[in-house]
Amino acid sequence: FWIEDSKKVDAQKGIICGRTKKTNFSVATAMRFSFWKDSELLTIHPNIAEREFYVENNFEHYLEKGTPYTLKKYVAITSTMNHSEFELAAKAISRVRDAYTGGFDKLRQEHEQAWLKIWENADIVIKGDIAAQQGIRFNIFHLYQTYTGKNAKLNIGPKGFTGEKYGGATYWDTEAYCLPFYLKTADPKIAQQLLVYRYNHLNKAIENAEKLGFKDGAALYPMVTMNGEECHNEWEITFEEIHRNGAIAFGIYNYVRHTGDRDYLKKYGFPVLLGIARFWAQRFNWSESKKAYVMLGVTGPNEYENNVNNNWYTNYIARWCIDYCLTINAEIGGTNNKLMSEKEIGAFRHIVENVYFPVLEGTTIFLQQDGFMDKEQLSVSDLPLNERPINQHWSWDRILRSIFIKQADVLQGLYLFEDHFDVETIRANFDFYEPKTVHESSLSPCVHVILAAKIGNLAKAYELYLRTSRLDLDDYNHEADEGLHITSMAGTWMSVVEGLAGVRVHESGLEINPTIPEAWDSYTFRILYQTVPLEVSIDKSKVSIKNIGDKQVACSVKKEMIQINAGEEYVANV
Repeated sequence: FWIEDSKKVDAQKGIICGRTKKTNFSVATAMRFSFWKDSELLTIHPNIAEREFYVENNFEHYLEKGTPYTLKKYVAITSTMNHSEFELAAKAISRVRDAYTGGFDKLRQEHEQAWLKIWENADIVIKGDIAAQQGIRFNIFHLYQTYTGKNAKLNIGPKGFTGEKYGGATYWDTEAYCLPFYLKTADPKIAQQLLVYRYNHLNKAIENAEKLGFKDGAALYPMVTMNGEECHNEWEITFEEIHRNGAIAFGIYNYVRHTGDRDYLKKYGFPVLLGIARFWAQRFNWSESKKAYVMLGVTGPNEYENNVNNNWYTNYIARWCIDYCLTINAEIGGTNNKLMSEKEIGAFRHIVENVYFPVLEGTTIFLQQDGFMDKEQLSVSDLPLNERPINQHWSWDRILRSIFIKQADVLQGLYLFEDHFDVETIRANFDFYEPKTVHESSLSPCVHVILAAKIGNLAKAYELYLRTSRLDLDDYNHEADEGLHITSMAGTWMSVVEGLAGVRVHESGLEINPTIPEAWDSYTFRILYQTVPLEVSIDKSKVSIKNIGDKQVACSVKKEMIQINAGEEYVANV
């Protein structure tokens, strides 16, 4: 992957500069070290050596018995993401010199203070279930180990920095799973940086769409990317799993309803929404036989189906995107709207009013796609244990022809848009699809936890929570060597806060409908809502919500609207 540009090595210091072959990122890695006898800094005279991609200091020292010796090695890494190529080496050398001069204790103290602040806002304290407590903290740690929101040029890979599978690239998982975690546990600027990342790649997304024949500013964000360009090589994912566009648009909507940040929406959010909506408008086509707009040849979140027609989730989120774009255009464009032409507005409205959705006749069950009922209607309980997971035992052909679902698909849509549907509709679809779902994606159990809690099926919610919370810690799938499931870890946090605690942020405001598993005595967490920090504690008998911010906040608790003043606490029976 690398070309070596330069290197240099001297006593107690060294630097290597390299460049990636395809993306042309340049990276400088500089090193300094010191050697100590107790608290005495020793003068050493190392040998130096170098070869391709490598620089070295080596030395020998006589060690006195019973005396502690310490080697302190400092490394600084800089890249052309943040610096020009001409200053790269100098910046790395300067950074490592500052670290060396300040010393290890100073670096450690800064590190500890940063983590104390993270835990203060993001921790979930569970009493009565040590395994659950360890699991959620393991997940929270790795989420913040992966992303701290300091740079809008960075995003979140499904494995973070824990393994090389997926190559550190960005997926749709960020907006669907990680954004809710950062929205509720950190300064809004951190979540905003994740979305500005997509704004910065808008031109690349337009180029990606143009390569497929789309025009007039239509944008297709990549399934997998390092720099905004699509770098996935499987056609059924690259060209068909286009629902990722919808997740990005929903992320914008989710950020705005959490923060009320209309400045971001106007400057960064709307251009992305418009590009995505233009893509969807061109991706739909009119069906004369159905007298409706249809979407052909797609792959939904359930990757155990591909090249299907009218995937319900994709159609639903695409229509919603177009409608939301129209809403925001009217809001920020005003009477002298220059953002969209009347012709385009009219075309968008016609699509919104005439999209086709497959439904099981006589029911409120939304069919995953056309032809779903042609499959043999089995459930997971019909599968022999020695054939699971099916992706390790069945041919791909057999999987594609089966009824079995890899991860939430229709239910993914009901999770995102649950305020569009009544509880009975959600229950009917959950009861229809969950028995057919093998949960062979790490992203699947958390969505089911949230919906199971919503419909009052707490036994199923807790069963699936256990499945996601210790997935990596206990290495359930025997694949931890490939890296941890970072985006699933965000889903685990969602399982507790949005699932068991029933926390929602709708356009109408904050809502909390708490439950508690039998195995737990209590649990406590903090969330941010409209920049106000709230501490929520739930035990077997009561829920308490403490406003630890400096302004009043309104919310609904168990369907009752309340106001909590700054510094005050509200308590209700569970």
